[in-house]
Amino acid sequence: MATSRTLRELADYLGGTVAGDESKTVTGVASLDDAADNQITFLANPRYAPKVATTGAGAVVLPPGAERHGRNAIHVANPYLAFAKLLTLFHVAPREPLGVMEGALVGHKVTMGSDVTVYPGAVVGDGVTLGDRVTIYPGVVLYEGVTVGNDVTLHANVVVYQGCRIGNRVTIHAGTIIGSDGFGYAPDGDGLYKIPQLGIVVIEDDVEIGANTTIDRAALSATVIGRGTKIDNLVMIAHNCVIGENCTIVSQVGISGSTKLGRRVTLAGQVGVAGHLEIGDNVMVGAKSGIPGNVPAGSMVSGMPAFNHRDWLRSSAVVPKLPELKKTIAAMEKRIQQLEEKQGA
Repeated sequence: MATSRTLRELADYLGGTVAGDESKTVTGVASLDDAADNQITFLANPRYAPKVATTGAGAVVLPPGAERHGRNAIHVANPYLAFAKLLTLFHVAPREPLGVMEGALVGHKVTMGSDVTVYPGAVVGDGVTLGDRVTIYPGVVLYEGVTVGNDVTLHANVVVYQGCRIGNRVTIHAGTIIGSDGFGYAPDGDGLYKIPQLGIVVIEDDVEIGANTTIDRAALSATVIGRGTKIDNLVMIAHNCVIGENCTIVSQVGISGSTKLGRRVTLAGQVGVAGHLEIGDNVMVGAKSGIPGNVPAGSMVSGMPAFNHRDWLRSSAVVPKLPELKKTIAAMEKRIQQLEEKQGA
């Protein structure tokens, strides 16, 4: 973890250019309001541009062409991304590996890479494979035959069912369940007969999954979460779904079984997706929308059921006026009736 860096060093790290004193050193990152002279801050939203003139920061990360008000600055194309990288550089310390700690339970024929940490209270089942630099926190349970790649962090009380596969550089937050049975039942007279769920879940590289999320195993093959996808807390992904690369799935989304998402799909909070449908690449779905059918690539949709986002905005603007419109229409109908009665007299 870096303790002090010059603006020249930071500009090289971020791929930016320095305006001001290249030799100025900073030791951390803070907001425009809170930063001190030994810290660097950033401007990503033009709404806050006036604060650049008053911030106490020693330097500011700015988009190209932004007014720096005489401040030391690093100009980059994406200040928000630069902010994330600076936080990592200054404030995220690498963990020291602790090995298998007393109180952890490790089964038979487990394969472990180097620099692994398994905390007390974790359970690693028979035949599990752990890559290098894996951290398993208390309460994690890995069923038999699970495979975990390199640089993976499983936070407290994560459960991964048998045979599921987790790629490299994956983070799964507390309480999430990977590989629970898909919700599949066949009608059997007055009852329901459980369909065995024999597949697995595959989590590809560079995925992050929030807390208390559930991803069901497939009935026969695999439920797949594509490379680079980010999933928020409290999300439900049903069996046989295939989520494409670099998708963003926000809190309280529910995706029904056998649905396929393309690449770079964004599902905002509380979106509900029906089963056995396809959502194309680069689709954006507004919050609380319901998706009953296929969505073409590049679409932006909202509503219940979802339709074109711009049309939904116009429709939503009308809704508060409906009571007054109803009165107006009733008055017009009464006036028309009066005119017709006069014409018929």
